[in-house]
Amino acid sequence: MSTELRRLRNYIDGEFRDAADGRTTEVVNPATGEAYATAPLSGAADVDAAMEAAARAFPAWRDTTPAERQKALLKIADAFEERAEELIAAEVENTGKPVGLTRSEEIPPMIDQIRFFAGAARLLEGRSAGEYMEGMTSIIRREPVGVCAQVAPWNYPMMMAVWKFAPAIAAGNTVVLKPSDTTPASTVLIADIIGSILPKGVFNVVCGDRDTGRLMVEHSVPAMASITGSVRAGMSVAESASKDVKRVHLELGGKAPVVVFEDTDIAKAVEDISVAGFFNAGQDCTAATRVLVQESIHDEFVAALAKAAAETKTGQPDDEDVLYGPLNNPNQLKQVSGFIDRLPAHAKVQAGGHQVGDKGYFYAPTVVSGLKQDDEIIQNEVFGPVITVQSFSDENQAVEWANGVEYALASSVWTKDHARAMRMSKKLDFGCVWINTHIPLVAEMPHGGFKKSGYGKDLSAYGFEDYTRIKHVMTSLGE
Repeated sequence: MSTELRRLRNYIDGEFRDAADGRTTEVVNPATGEAYATAPLSGAADVDAAMEAAARAFPAWRDTTPAERQKALLKIADAFEERAEELIAAEVENTGKPVGLTRSEEIPPMIDQIRFFAGAARLLEGRSAGEYMEGMTSIIRREPVGVCAQVAPWNYPMMMAVWKFAPAIAAGNTVVLKPSDTTPASTVLIADIIGSILPKGVFNVVCGDRDTGRLMVEHSVPAMASITGSVRAGMSVAESASKDVKRVHLELGGKAPVVVFEDTDIAKAVEDISVAGFFNAGQDCTAATRVLVQESIHDEFVAALAKAAAETKTGQPDDEDVLYGPLNNPNQLKQVSGFIDRLPAHAKVQAGGHQVGDKGYFYAPTVVSGLKQDDEIIQNEVFGPVITVQSFSDENQAVEWANGVEYALASSVWTKDHARAMRMSKKLDFGCVWINTHIPLVAEMPHGGFKKSGYGKDLSAYGFEDYTRIKHVMTSLGE
């Protein structure tokens, strides 16, 4: 007996709609491998409608006062708090994440981030006016850029939607947001929550696949394209946006080095690093995925990390003992398995290295040692619950190997030597350097990388400013 699938719909100009041509795609719960909903597979007509709605809404939203935008965002944050259990249920169905961890680790920071940007809305100011030419006064204005085309990823669908819409709307922009085709449910629910608070057309959601995203980025209306996703997707967006010189904001992949020196408290480091590497099934651009350990403690550290991995559980969302749920989709499971299947002969799987169960897309917490700097699994993003370990001899080699990849999003240093920590934080070529910790984020501090990890910042005043443009106004003082 078949179960009727729930129907998700686009949210355009203040109303829910099917795709104009009626096309849909099935949405699968990765914890079961079974479809639970259908979502629009939006085409050009849907993207046109959303962009036109956002363009119509922009002048009035741009002209609202910062206090009005703040009030709206605070209402959204309150509504998220009131409907938290609905958001959790949608996200768990989207992703298969543990219910308890979604409640404790995602809902509070999301609400806090919305409230942060509500406050930031009232700090949209330029520098003081001044006379830099005789008889002339110059003023700097910060203005919203316009309509923003935004594409969110599948690893944190709900939270990344917040990272997209909150700063854009706070700055006075209007938004067309596309969730991943595998995880649209929580974003559609967010549209339902926001719909009663914002004027129609300010926030729009268009569901679809990568072709839908391409249509959004190539569309003539948006002034800015913002994406969190893979390097390949980011490069495609940057290329498409270049055709009409759109502003681009890219938060892409990562391959975070975790540099552990011999004076580190091994037990504490292993405990924190294993959580930071396996949380969310390692599907995090900042995950503690690439550990470099000083050779004098390498064997002890590897043994302790392998033991921690063996004690880490993955499983169904309602199991309170699990740290993480499934990989997002069959292709991701295939990708992670492929890295392990292709390991060179000198590598050693210390823990895990296999799929778990025969239902859903679960993969065991995995530790691999004996690796060389040019190995595929060191150079490329796995995006799964896999931690690699390399042995380094001294600080210079640690820096060389840590920086020796194409990604530059996040990193961490583990040492009791303050001077060493400061030297490393200067030398590591990454957008974030944590010291004796890995992965905490706060709304007040920027998140974003260098090199192939992209450019632009999320969170913080820097992320807010990314959604503004700067205008110089000069006026004559002459009579």
